[in-house]
Amino acid sequence: MAYGPPPSPGQGQQPGRQQQSPWQQPAQPQQGQPGWNGQQGQPGWQQPGPSSAWQQPSGAYAPQGGRNTAQMPGGSGPVDHDDTTWSLMAYVGQFLVGAIAPAIVYFGKARSPFVRRHAAQGLNMGLAAIAVWFVGGLLSLAAEVLIWVPLGFTAAVMFFLVYAARAANRGEFRSVPKVVAWPLLK
Repeated sequence: MAYGPPPSPGQGQQPGRQQQSPWQQPAQPQQGQPGWNGQQGQPGWQQPGPSSAWQQPSGAYAPQGGRNTAQMPGGSGPVDHDDTTWSLMAYVGQFLVGAIAPAIVYFGKARSPFVRRHAAQGLNMGLAAIAVWFVGGLLSLAAEVLIWVPLGFTAAVMFFLVYAARAANRGEFRSVPKVVAWPLLK
């Protein structure tokens, strides 16, 4: 497909009238005519004020001043962006290094109740998975069909890791069933 030069002004217009494309800015208004900003003699545009449509709605997920406005259950206050990131790492890190990631978050970075609660739940899931693999591996030596128990448990853990990580990223807490996250740490 070949592209030619843009049409010259005046093609297909009424005589004496200049047509503008919607992407072109209008010519500078003359003295005495209102400009885009509605003021006499001051052409140009102004950035919209605080009540404009450009403003983001203030919802549960809109960060305001570096803080997420989501509330931790129990009324412990707003959740920082750093808190959501560390609580997310307690879950997502398990895909790479297993129970080490939530242990690092729990013992090293859990300075807020939000992060501590997510890290404890992630660590409980990781420790439960290690225990099930250890016992399931020993039992599969006796009966090979029992290898499906740790594999099924791992699939459930992965599902609930994603489930809890999505909630942590939104600044919420979703409790995982106690069958998957044994309540070892609080």
